[in-house]
Amino acid sequence: MPEHAQNPAKWLQISLDCTPADVDPLEDALLEAGAVSVTLGDAADQPLLEPGPGETPLWEALTVTALFDLADSGAAAEAVVASVRETVGRLGDASERLLGTLNAEELPDEVWERSWMSHFKAMPFGKRLWVVPSWDTTSREDAIELRLDPGLAFGTGTHPTTAMCLSFLDTFFTAEQYSDFRARPPTVIDFGCGSGILGIAALLLGAASALAVDIDPQALIATRENARLNAVDERLHCVDIPELAGREADLVVANILAGPLIELASKLAGMVRPGGHLVLSGVLADQAGKVQQAYREHGIELQCNMQEDWCCLHGRRNIPSSPMPPLS
Repeated sequence: MPEHAQNPAKWLQISLDCTPADVDPLEDALLEAGAVSVTLGDAADQPLLEPGPGETPLWEALTVTALFDLADSGAAAEAVVASVRETVGRLGDASERLLGTLNAEELPDEVWERSWMSHFKAMPFGKRLWVVPSWDTTSREDAIELRLDPGLAFGTGTHPTTAMCLSFLDTFFTAEQYSDFRARPPTVIDFGCGSGILGIAALLLGAASALAVDIDPQALIATRENARLNAVDERLHCVDIPELAGREADLVVANILAGPLIELASKLAGMVRPGGHLVLSGVLADQAGKVQQAYREHGIELQCNMQEDWCCLHGRRNIPSSPMPPLS
């Protein structure tokens, strides 16, 4: 196990090679052993900060990398490795193959931070909005910066579904055609919030308040922490789905999957105030027609912008929808 003599190790990084079928049970085993984060990489060692909505990448050869906080747990590296061997060893026939690829390395803070810095770069969306890593100190004139901690980086804007939503939000808060709607700061519901990136972006761009909802408790934890990091935690509130009953907002965003978007059409459309805006993403091009039909039945005519094979849909409740402006 390599040692870094100049800096005491705070982190233990353990990686194992696996197949797509191994990912879920292996991730569970690593989390059971105490991992504070688990990331996926392909054969070229490229991290997956943000998979597509509801997707597990189907690379033929995967590397699963887990990070353990030695300083916080007080555990020795050898004890953590033994715990991982125990939990992975309970995975049946695959355990011997998986453990045969186990690699463990102790890392000081500086080494871990450099690893993240090499993968997570600042990204622009539209004319003003930037998503930047928490350590970025670059000065950007007139920029609105949304900062993310890489430890909570799922939902960073790297996937087209998120990128299109962020670009729309930047356009929504700047385009002349929406100036009447911005006469007062709008309220927002971020449905399926993930990291909270869309709700937080809306608040930084000018929204009055945001409700964030997700069925994954870890997503709500990430959302709260990212809201705090961006100093909008007093205006962003995480709620459970039942708490949304009867709630309406001026702008509702949902970046999930086409199936749930269709199933939830009545509920999501009902969350949009009359004249308010709805933005849907996570929809493949060949699914857009079915999603549009589902919301047409509830008074919302959706227009589509495309990036790669994905659609971002936008419409207004009970108001004929004009074409979406180009996403900058």
